[in-house]
Amino acid sequence: MYANAARHAGRLAALSSGVVIALAGCGKKEPEAPAAPVLEGRVDIVAWPGYIERGDTDKAYDWVTGYEARTGCKVNVKTAGTSDEMVSLMTQGGYDLVTASGDASIRLIRGGTVQAVDLARVPSYSTVDERLRDAAWHTVDGKHYGVPYQWGPNVLMYNTNAFKEAPTSWSVVFEPGRLPDGKPNKGRIQAYDGAIYVADAALYLMSKQPDLGIRNPYELNEAQYAAALALLRKQHPLVHRYWHDANVQVQDFTNEGVVASGSWPFQVNTLKANGQPVASVVPAEGATGWADTTLMATTAAHPNCAYEWLEWSVNPKVQGDLAAWFGSVPAVPAACTGNELLGPEGCATNGFNDFDKIWFWRTPEAACPQGECVPYSRWSTDYVAVMGGR
Repeated sequence: MYANAARHAGRLAALSSGVVIALAGCGKKEPEAPAAPVLEGRVDIVAWPGYIERGDTDKAYDWVTGYEARTGCKVNVKTAGTSDEMVSLMTQGGYDLVTASGDASIRLIRGGTVQAVDLARVPSYSTVDERLRDAAWHTVDGKHYGVPYQWGPNVLMYNTNAFKEAPTSWSVVFEPGRLPDGKPNKGRIQAYDGAIYVADAALYLMSKQPDLGIRNPYELNEAQYAAALALLRKQHPLVHRYWHDANVQVQDFTNEGVVASGSWPFQVNTLKANGQPVASVVPAEGATGWADTTLMATTAAHPNCAYEWLEWSVNPKVQGDLAAWFGSVPAVPAACTGNELLGPEGCATNGFNDFDKIWFWRTPEAACPQGECVPYSRWSTDYVAVMGGR
C-alpha cells in the first residue's frame, strides 16, 4: 500500500511538473510581428514643376535616388502648372499622390478623390511645423488628408534693368502706365493662367479700394467679386501672356521682353542662375501664396510605396534641399539648420517669418463668414472669359 501511494505521488509530481513546464513555455511565446507591407515597386506622383528632382538638372539636387535605393519603389512624376490641371489629372485616375495647393486640396477631399491618411504610417509627422499640422486646407472633420510639403508666397518678379529700385505695389501689373524705364507696361507684364488669380486682384483691391470691404481675397460677395473681375478685364490689354508653365515664363523673361509678373521663387532662382537681371519682392499689399500638401488618391494602386514617400518627404535633408532649389519654405523647421544647400539664412530669406502675411490659396466656397460668397465654379468660368477678352 505504501509503495502504491509512493508511485501515485510520483505520477502526480511528474504531471504537475509537466504542467508547469507547459505553462512556462506558453509564457515565453512572443506574439508574431505584423508582416511588413509589401512594396509595389513604383509610385506615381502629380507635382508642381521643380518639386521632385532626381539630379537631372543639377546633381546636387536629388531627393529621388535615395528614396528609390531605400525602398525599391521607382518614382514617376507628371508635372502640372495649375491647380485645375492637378484636379483634372487626379480625377481621371492613375496617380498615387499629388502635391496639391489649398485651392485644389479641398476640391479633391470633397470630391472623394483623395483619402484620409494614417499618420501612424508617417512617424515623422510630429516634426512638421505646428502652423501646418492641422491646417484647414488638408484637415477636414478631424481627419488628415495629407502631409505638408512646402510653402511660400507668389512674389512679384521684375527685371532689374526696367526697375532700378524694387516696385512697391502690384499696380505695375494691374494698372496701365509707364514703368521706371520710361516705357509702357503694355505687352511687358504677365498674369497667371489660373482662376485662383482672381484672389490676387482682390488682394490688390483690399488696399486700393478699402470701401469695398474685402476682408479675405477668397471670400468675395457679388459686389467685391464684380470689382475684381473689372480690374482683371482692365488688365487684359496689358498682358503679354497668361502663364502656367514655369519654364515658358523663364523663356519669356529671357527672350520676350517681359519685365514684371506674379511668379514663384522657382522661376526667380532659375533666371538668376542663368545670369538674367531679375529679382523679386512682396509688395506693400502683401501676397497670395501656397502651402502645398501631398495627398493620396482614394484609388492609389501603390499605397505602400506612397506611404514610404510621405515619410521620406518630411526628412529634414529632403525638405532643406527642396527649399534651396525652389526658393520655398520647408514644412519641417528642422530643415532650416545644417543644410549646406539652403544655408543658415535660407529659411529666413525664403520667408519663414512671413507666414502670417501670406494669404494662402484656398478653394472659394459659397458658404462663408459673410453669409454667401461666389464659389470657385464661378471663378473658373468667368476667368476663362477674362483671358479671352470678354
